Amino acid sequence: MMKWVSRADGVRYVSLRYFNAAGALSDGSIGEDHKTETHLIPLILQVPNGKRAHITIYGDDYKTPDGTCLLNYIHVVDLADAHVLALEYLRKGGESDIFNLGDGQGFSVKEMIAAAEKATGKKIAAEIGARRAGDPAQLIASSDKARRILGWQPHFTDVEEIIAMAWKWHEKHPAGYGE
Repeated sequence: MMKWVSRADGVRYVSLRYFNAAGALSDGSIGEDHKTETHLIPLILQVPNGKRAHITIYGDDYKTPDGTCLLNYIHVVDLADAHVLALEYLRKGGESDIFNLGDGQGFSVKEMIAAAEKATGKKIAAEIGARRAGDPAQLIASSDKARRILGWQPHFTDVEEIIAMAWKWHEKHPAGYGE
């Protein structure tokens, strides 16, 4: 649709494709809060926060090193930086385009749980469940184009650091923003 509007009216656009936005501000003041949580990191952190007894791993028989899905996580501050760069690109006359935003690294569900245990200092109970329809074995973004054209570079690539920031928010806001 954006391409049609661009062709018809000359409106230029940039579409940014996120791959598993994650994290929080380092001071824990702003974080991720969904009424019904579906994102892996907050779901994992609900275990040490006492909001759930365990995290369910949906399938451990994928063709990946540890059998669980491999996903790419990108920090929300890096996403915000990409938005600013995209606007600057358009202001300077850049053509309409689509960019993937990721850091090219894949982390398995089991690796994310282990990283959360390190970040929180708490054991996180996990149970294996059936695969969910539609879950890919791996989903890892190449952001080479965004790096080359926009000059974008993710700064938060250590998944433990990303989880530690999210944990700080969850500790400060155990009931989310609705406290």
